[in-house]
Amino acid sequence: MFPSRETSAFLELLRAGLWQRAPQDMGHFPLSGREWEEVFRLARRQTVGGLVYQGLAVLPDEFLPPPALLVRWVAEVDAIERSNRRMNRVLADCYGTYVRHGLHPVLQKGQGVARFYDEPLQRVCGDIDLYFPDSAEAREAVRLAGRPGRRARGMADGGVCCVWDGVEVEIHERLIDVYTPFARRRLAALEAAEGWQSFRLPGAPGLEVQAPAPLLNVLLLNTHILKHALGWGIGLRQFCDLARACHSLRGQLDADLLRHTLRRLGLGRWTRLLHAFLVEYVGLSPDSLPCDELGHTARPLLDIVLRGGNFGLYAAGRAGLRTVWARKLRTSRSYVRNVGFAARYAPQEAFWTFVRLSKGQFQRK
Repeated sequence: MFPSRETSAFLELLRAGLWQRAPQDMGHFPLSGREWEEVFRLARRQTVGGLVYQGLAVLPDEFLPPPALLVRWVAEVDAIERSNRRMNRVLADCYGTYVRHGLHPVLQKGQGVARFYDEPLQRVCGDIDLYFPDSAEAREAVRLAGRPGRRARGMADGGVCCVWDGVEVEIHERLIDVYTPFARRRLAALEAAEGWQSFRLPGAPGLEVQAPAPLLNVLLLNTHILKHALGWGIGLRQFCDLARACHSLRGQLDADLLRHTLRRLGLGRWTRLLHAFLVEYVGLSPDSLPCDELGHTARPLLDIVLRGGNFGLYAAGRAGLRTVWARKLRTSRSYVRNVGFAARYAPQEAFWTFVRLSKGQFQRK
């Protein structure tokens, strides 16, 4: 059972918008004005306002929010679409600049998974993540990104972040967020075997963008969710990204290879929990799961999602941390707080992630 009536209605509308279908359980409606305000708050905290708005579009008129809230929601979706158009322009400039300098960036997550949505412009965008398989190219990318007006800073996971025309761009030398020893060699072999997939970025005619091939993409999204779930937390947008990727890429990846890879990485139990969440709360059809790893319940993961919202930004104790060291200490403590969850679902990876990120936290200012 869900924690509240508002949460139930919110998830029902999210599923309706994500899959472009009518809500399957109308028992959550109608809602009072106060309840609608809570649904709107949840949608913003989870950065899925555009998707939930698409769910509103299929509600009968008598069940719609009050007009004043509906106007605010329309304005919210308009802002999301404008942000996406700007993001596409900045990505085209950034990516195109690197290509003109002879570099070979690979787009991770973000606009690379937005293409799997029915309405890509209504997916809330974040930053730009670029992976460079060649370390020398990654260093050159950092040099180019560090030009005047684009000050670069190191991150705890070893990446480098800069601001490119007002948008954060993160440069990575690691594609998959897995830190268990010896995993990197296995993943490098997998990258070499699977490779990349090209697509055209909206609004940038002639620009071919490289993204991870289907199996790598699903594995990347899987482990990205895990990394944040083990720390401050993770929001629903990342689960929607993975669900849309699984739906769009079904039939394009080797399920046996993916299952074998996940188990070799010690992520079989975690993936069963994750897949249960995608089916139970996000509405992904079991037929679209990338492999037959499926748990019986996803409630422990739902608790993490609702507690912290988007990347755990709303988690208790996170607000008001003014100094760098206070934030570093609190981030480390967040991993310790989730030790029970980690020990049950991904003990090996949780330990090495904590070691790697803690080391990075206290090496960088």
